[in-house]
Amino acid sequence: MNYPDSVHFLYALGNELKTAKFGLERITAVLAELGNPQDRCRFVHVTGTNGKGSTCAMIESALRAAGRRTGLFISPHLREPTERISIEGRPVSLETFTTAFNRVHETVERMLDRGTIDLHTTYFETVTAMAFLIFAEAQTDIVVLEVGLGGRLDATNVVHPQLCVITPIDFDHEIFLGRSLEAIAGEKAGILKPGAPAVFAPQRPEVRPVLDQRARELGIPVMRAADWTISDLELSAHKSRFTLTGTRTLHLHCPLAGEHQVENARTAAIAGVALGLPSETIECGIAKARWPGRLERISEQPEILLDGAHNPAGARALAAYLVRFYSGRRVRMIYGAMRDKAVEEICGILFPHAQQVIATAPGQARALNPEAIRSMNSHPDILVAPSLAEALRMVRDSGPEDTIVITGSLYLVGEAEELLRPST
Repeated sequence: MNYPDSVHFLYALGNELKTAKFGLERITAVLAELGNPQDRCRFVHVTGTNGKGSTCAMIESALRAAGRRTGLFISPHLREPTERISIEGRPVSLETFTTAFNRVHETVERMLDRGTIDLHTTYFETVTAMAFLIFAEAQTDIVVLEVGLGGRLDATNVVHPQLCVITPIDFDHEIFLGRSLEAIAGEKAGILKPGAPAVFAPQRPEVRPVLDQRARELGIPVMRAADWTISDLELSAHKSRFTLTGTRTLHLHCPLAGEHQVENARTAAIAGVALGLPSETIECGIAKARWPGRLERISEQPEILLDGAHNPAGARALAAYLVRFYSGRRVRMIYGAMRDKAVEEICGILFPHAQQVIATAPGQARALNPEAIRSMNSHPDILVAPSLAEALRMVRDSGPEDTIVITGSLYLVGEAEELLRPST
C-alpha cells in the first residue's frame, strides 16, 4: 500500500477506543513474529492523564540536547499520523511510515491466515508495532514512549524501560480505567517494572498511596517531583522561568504556556537528572521543547489560541490560564468534542470564562452534535456552527481586544492547524 492507502486502512480499523481489546497477547505475538524490535531499543516510558505529551516532548528535547539519537512516540496526532513517530525531533517520512505499515500489516495477515492471532491488530497496536520497527532500524539511542491509554494493558507496555515517568493522574476514560482515582492510578502504575527507577509528578492524595505501594512491591527507587522546590518563578502568558532545587539546582526556561507546564517541566527535568544528563543539557533541551496544539498562539491579529482541553483536568488548566492572563479581554471560544468525553463537566469549567461560545464539531464520526453542547448549558451567548470553517467565519469581526480560543477535541485543534496554517 502507498501512504494514503495505509492511512485509510488504519482509520478503517475503527476508533482506537471503541475497538480497543485490552491485553498484551496479540501485540506480543505480532512483535515476536517481527523479531521483537522493541528489545533492540532503550526506553523512557511515560504515563499519566494530563501533561504526559508535554513531558515527553521536554524529556526528548533534553536527551537530544545531550547528543543522543532519540525517538519519540506520542498519540494522538494533530494533522498526520506520521507525527506519532519521530526521530531526532522530526516526524518520520511518508515513505518510512508506509514501509513500516506494510511490514506490520503483511505480518498480521500471515498470522491471521495461520490462525495464530484472532483479529487484526487495532489502530494503536499497529502503529505501536510500526514505531518499534522504525526505532530499532534507525538505531536510536533512547526512545521516549508515551502510553496510549492507561498503562497496565496498553500496547506499549511490552517494553523493559530504563526509566518510568508518571505525570499527574486525574479522571479520564473512566469506562476503561475505572470510576475512582485509585483504580485509574492502579492501571497507570502498571508500567512500573522491576529494575526500572521511576519519577512521579505531584499527585492527588488518592493517587499517591497507590503509586507508592506499587513501587515498594517492586523494590524500585522513586524520585518525587514534590521533593524538588520551585523558586523565583516568572510566569508570563507564553512561557515561564524558575529555579528548581533538589539533589542539584537547575535554572529552567519553559517555552510552553500555562502554569501547569511549570509542573511538567519540573517532572521532565527530574527525569533528565534520573537519566544522568548534565544540568546544562537539561536546561537547554527544555528551553527548546515544542508541543503544538496546547495553549499555542498561532495568530496575533486577531489573537488565536489553540488548546486540546479534552478532559476536566485539561479544562481546569485552560480556565486557570484564561483567568490569569485574559480576564480583561473578550474571549470568543470555539468548542467541539467527542461523544465519549465528560462534555457537560468540561463546559461547566470553561464556558464561564468566555463572553461568547460557538459550539461546533470536528469532522469525525464520534463528534458530539453542536446542538447537544448548546442544550446542556445555559451560557448567555452561545451559537452553533456545523463546522470549524463556519465557526471561524462567525468570528471574522473580532477586534484587537478579542481573543479567539479554539478548544476541546484534539481533532478540532488539528483541523484548526490545517485551516489556519496550511503551509506548515
